[in-house]
Amino acid sequence: MKKAKFITFEGPDGSGKTTVSKAVTERLQKEGYLVRYTREPGGSEIAEQIRDVILDPKNTKMDARTEALLYAASRRQHLVEIIMPALENGTNVISDRFIDSSLAYQGCGRQIGIEEVFSINQFAIEHHMPDKTVYLDIDAETGLSRIQGRSFLDRLDQESIDFHERVFNGYQEVLKKYEDRIIIVNANRPVEEVIEEAYQVVKGILDE
Repeated sequence: MKKAKFITFEGPDGSGKTTVSKAVTERLQKEGYLVRYTREPGGSEIAEQIRDVILDPKNTKMDARTEALLYAASRRQHLVEIIMPALENGTNVISDRFIDSSLAYQGCGRQIGIEEVFSINQFAIEHHMPDKTVYLDIDAETGLSRIQGRSFLDRLDQESIDFHERVFNGYQEVLKKYEDRIIIVNANRPVEEVIEEAYQVVKGILDE
């Protein structure tokens, strides 16, 4: 039996990760591929409870390292409860965010340091890295302009443009660090075009 693949979608806020990763998953499922969609932070009951704490706009006093540790804790629960069982069962997994988000958002956005955040997450995931990552590339200003129309802005959505620019720059470092794993898709286009390219990329990975 072909080994199941673990594929993640990454990108700054407003890049369309959720819309695109869900659409790609649904199309693959209709074509008969064994694929499960999940998301971070969250994905399982306990991980979703941690998500609520992290993203609650009222939690303005949250320390940067507390935030990083909570993301790692949520990721650990998500991994052992959802991702690993699916992969072991032969089901491919598509996740909206994983470790790269922490490296960009907490490592650079919160200025903790990429290596420091990577160390926290290595304890959490025990070297279980994605097989491939689809990065939806969009600049910080365009991404933020897209999310302003949302009915609810979480704690990170409400951060300053400076924070989101640091996140964007953090992703550029992550792209260099993992250039063999990450495939870049231009997200500065109509969503239908982005979905089509992302679908072709993921289908190609699953067909390898």
